Amino acid sequence: MAGEDQPIIIKRKKKVVGGHHGGSWKVAFADFATAMMAFFLVLWLTSTASPEQKLAVEGYFRDPVGFTEGGSPNPVDLEGSASVVNEATQDVADSQVQIKDEVVDQLSDTLEKRRMQELFQELKQRIEQNKTLQEFKDQLLIDITDEGLRIQIVDRSGRPMFDSGRAELKYYSQEILFELAKTLGSVNNKLSITGHTDATPFNGRPGYTNWELSADRANTARRALVAGGVRPEQIARVVGLSDSVLFDKENPTAPVNRRISIIVLNKKTAEDIQHSAGGGDVPVIDLTRPTDAEAQQAMDKLKAGDWQQDKPKPAPGELNW
Repeated sequence: MAGEDQPIIIKRKKKVVGGHHGGSWKVAFADFATAMMAFFLVLWLTSTASPEQKLAVEGYFRDPVGFTEGGSPNPVDLEGSASVVNEATQDVADSQVQIKDEVVDQLSDTLEKRRMQELFQELKQRIEQNKTLQEFKDQLLIDITDEGLRIQIVDRSGRPMFDSGRAELKYYSQEILFELAKTLGSVNNKLSITGHTDATPFNGRPGYTNWELSADRANTARRALVAGGVRPEQIARVVGLSDSVLFDKENPTAPVNRRISIIVLNKKTAEDIQHSAGGGDVPVIDLTRPTDAEAQQAMDKLKAGDWQQDKPKPAPGELNW
């Protein structure tokens, strides 16, 4: 058939692209222009920089953090934010140092006063709970002074700490000092021990007055405290004041004027004692006397615990409670 021999014709239409080749070349050209600008900027900076600045830039690229020699976190100072930050940091540091200097002493004093208050409460609790101290609590006066925590052991009518004109402790006075030493030996503060007498003149032997007697009594109290647990290096001062500082000024011969005062010194007072004595770090004892044979014998009995055998403990009714 004639229709079967007819050729098949396929027409292909070619799409004509518009008058441009896309936008990718613009991005590439912009990157090239930026790189060239940066390159010429680097060349300009290099030509105008000083040798020191060039070394700083070189060190920065080697170590931006600035840990090695030649490195620097701020190689070029343009008098901008970096300098402002450094100056502000320095001002803050100066103000912090100044504030620390102003408040450190006050904070130290506050903490020390708090420790003194805690020690005060601890001693009061010990007096209430300890049978020995509770019996003699009317002879124990505790308060806080400018020097520190003060404990005064005073005489009562019919119940003195020492025999008249003597520096040997009564057996119950030793008990009091032993019990107090358990608490006083647990602190790091220095201790001051002061002996006082009343205004009655001492006529026991020539050349021996209330001054020597009060000093001997203070030193006897020191030995008892050390035997009871106070460290020897804690003792900062042992003095006798005779009747120069009366407890009852209206009645100079009252028994309460005869007393031993123990002060747990605060830091300032302890330092003042050292400076006034012209000493260094070595504790100063103002008045100490060599231990004679009688005192040494008493100390041996005291340490051995057999001092009660010489002087029996009187009944409570005999002590005029």
